[in-house]
Amino acid sequence: MNYSDYFQNKVIWITGASSGIGEELAIQLARAGAKLILSGRNEEKLHDIQEKMENHNQHYVAPFDLANPSNLSELTSEILDFYERIDILINNGGVSQRASANDTTMEVNRQLMEVNFFGNIALAKAVLPIFRKQKSGQFLIVSSIAGKFGFHLRSIYSASKAALVGYYESLAMEEAANGICVTIAFPGKINTPISQSALTAEGQAHGLMDHNQATGMPVDECVEQMLLALSKKKREVLIGRKELIAVYLKRFLPKLFWRIIPKQSAT
Repeated sequence: MNYSDYFQNKVIWITGASSGIGEELAIQLARAGAKLILSGRNEEKLHDIQEKMENHNQHYVAPFDLANPSNLSELTSEILDFYERIDILINNGGVSQRASANDTTMEVNRQLMEVNFFGNIALAKAVLPIFRKQKSGQFLIVSSIAGKFGFHLRSIYSASKAALVGYYESLAMEEAANGICVTIAFPGKINTPISQSALTAEGQAHGLMDHNQATGMPVDECVEQMLLALSKKKREVLIGRKELIAVYLKRFLPKLFWRIIPKQSAT
């Protein structure tokens, strides 16, 4: 897949860059010649990734907690001072869930929405005026196949990922005249450690590598498809293997969908 020329010298901000899809995005984009802002909570890990990347001195580590975006204005100003522009925001950071709707506390419900939705759009709103002033900019929003339909043990996670779709589809329509584009990615089962940090009913880390993740699409293949869609300014991209069939079943054969999906393993 050839998208390298598209990202050459572009300034790209990536959240959730310390592991999984975010880390792989950083690796591939650095290889493509982009200038990266790496954000996440684990500053030490971000610096480790930066040191391993090509042209590591042209990348910027910007620690940021989506659950507490109090330093967002200051951070955005620092990045503009360093690069003078931002071309793409990749809103990838988030946390998953491994608990039933009945068992999940309201505190955990709010925590997931704060990280996956409110923190996400807070960053978008900080970057949007920059894009508008430039008359150009792209958002890559990492939703999930769970943003297309609900699933076992994913009630609030699914809700947060679906909420992103409604928000960014609206934003895309409103900002098209300002040269701003939105691509929404819907990864399915991808081989990342997302299940290990997923929250249980009481807000503890799940701590396990689920079978669905362990046997999922390799993360480098997922990111290649994501970046190709971004370079082509696609509105959305579904990424995964046979699990993607469920999206089309729900759309075209809903009765069959509701017979099959409840029988699938949650982990």
